[in-house]
Amino acid sequence: MSTPMESGPSMAGADPEAGVPPAGAGPPVAEARAAFLDDEPVPSGAVRAPILASWTRSRLWRVRPEHIDLPFEPGADGDTILTRAAEPVLREIVDLFATEPVSVILCDSDGVVLSRRTGDSGLEHHLDRVWLAPGFSYAEQFVGTNGIGTALEARSPAQVFGHEHYAQLLDGLACAGAPIRHPVTGKVLGVVDLTCWQQDAGPLLVATAGTLTRRIEGMLLEQSAESELAVLSDYLLACRRSTGPVFAIGDDLLMMNDRARELLDPADHLPLLAEGREALAAGRRSPLMIDLPGGRTARVQCRPTFGRRGVVGGVLDVQLIGATPVAGRQFPAPGRGAPGVSVGSGAAWTKCCRAVDRNLQVREWLVLEGEPGSGRETAARAAHEARTPAARLRVMSAATAGPDWVDEVADELGCDGGSLVLTDIDALPAPAMVALADVLEPYRESTDAERPWVVLTVRPSTEEPAPELAALLSSFPRTVVVPPLRHHVEDVAELVPHLLGRLTHGSAPTLSPESLRVLTHNRWPGNVDQLVDVLRKIVARRRAGVVEVADLPPECRSTTRRVLTPLESMECDAIVEALLDSGGSKVEAARRLAMSRATIYRKIREYGISVTPEVAMSR
Repeated sequence: MSTPMESGPSMAGADPEAGVPPAGAGPPVAEARAAFLDDEPVPSGAVRAPILASWTRSRLWRVRPEHIDLPFEPGADGDTILTRAAEPVLREIVDLFATEPVSVILCDSDGVVLSRRTGDSGLEHHLDRVWLAPGFSYAEQFVGTNGIGTALEARSPAQVFGHEHYAQLLDGLACAGAPIRHPVTGKVLGVVDLTCWQQDAGPLLVATAGTLTRRIEGMLLEQSAESELAVLSDYLLACRRSTGPVFAIGDDLLMMNDRARELLDPADHLPLLAEGREALAAGRRSPLMIDLPGGRTARVQCRPTFGRRGVVGGVLDVQLIGATPVAGRQFPAPGRGAPGVSVGSGAAWTKCCRAVDRNLQVREWLVLEGEPGSGRETAARAAHEARTPAARLRVMSAATAGPDWVDEVADELGCDGGSLVLTDIDALPAPAMVALADVLEPYRESTDAERPWVVLTVRPSTEEPAPELAALLSSFPRTVVVPPLRHHVEDVAELVPHLLGRLTHGSAPTLSPESLRVLTHNRWPGNVDQLVDVLRKIVARRRAGVVEVADLPPECRSTTRRVLTPLESMECDAIVEALLDSGGSKVEAARRLAMSRATIYRKIREYGISVTPEVAMSR
């Protein structure tokens, strides 16, 4: 390989005609920067125009010139089309820089450092001190003028020397960055940067960065050509066979036919592409049922495209199957509601029921995740009763499983059709989970129309599932989250008269407006099961007439100041969890949630949160 840097080990001796300031031009630039930071006029010609423009942007970003405070992304993706193309190029060039005090740095389009290769230990130590290391973002908005962030902002090569850096801690360095563009789409994927000591810098720095960029873009073209041609081939075949909308998705490729433009609103594209991309990445072939913002439902057939490195994209064949029922359709009550009873019309509960119903229509196995008492079993029962009321339905609880429980599940799977709901599956011991996974496996990929529809229910967890549970859940391609009652508390007004009628067999008391207001403002940590228990206590004291606030049990009188919106309720939950995880420390909880102390104290007062180590939910 031949590069502009092979002519000699030294990079000093800059040529002013090349647009690079000579090594002795440091003090005037430093004075110009000081004047700029003091809002004084910068002498004409003292600073290159691209640098002055970057300083202006840095001021607008409110970057602190005396301090570096960078965001860290420990999960920065190290396996992308960019890293795969850049790795062989960077590995080769580093060998040539073995005796040079130069660091070769690869960043993504957000300026996050993906890799850093440095042969000089002194330079490497200094780069660690200024956080120019993998996982940290050197975007202009965080660190000001520098070769990485400025190249990304300008979308062109950038060279920054010594005092031209906005941050004073970078004065001793020189860097040259060049953006890397996808050769087909033109999208900027990242930047390659060369950083060295300021006294060692020269015009060859930016020339070498440009050479590396061109070689990486050449590798991108080689790697993307095969996968994109494969996706294109599948797309053209689907267009010939289909009369409806067709989409093609690749790593950096998106195509749609004329029917997609004609039949779908632009707002419908986002949910289609988001769920379709996820399904294709998983290699899924079974149909998706997606409610579109425009009011229709789409049945999407996923056809993954495979290349040498696995799934490289695929095709979405869309069939519009009619209007989504929005206003007129009723859904059963969550929790202990009877199947088919029209109770509960809140947006969160309705969305959950629609999702379960769609999965039953395509006979796709499903995991329902939610808190105890939230209505997981009810949602599954409701879909079964609505679509296949004459078919067999069996609900089996793993929480009370005996030694022959898995064998009983096997017997149910052998029955033709129907629905099988296995509740609280995360309560099973590990050996039983392994045995259950083995029993389910022969039916998982079956295309038999008479195979049973299987639903599992699990509790939500922030931790990684145990290997046995993860293996079991892998047989279920979709998970629907069943919302807790506090996320659709507006349904309490409908639930209360329905549940009272069930408890009293028709001769139910009524609640006064003030009593109903108290119940509506409750946080209901036990969900609908807790509401049922409260109403049972009310009925035990008053079986007729009007229930006043004095008739309510003490546990339901601790309420929020107002009814929280679903978004506020989720934020409240997050604050409660952070307080519990931090032992009640508001300062630590604020840090975990990236909130200021003033904000978290205000929200704690506003939401009426009171958390002790013994309390797992605010009221």
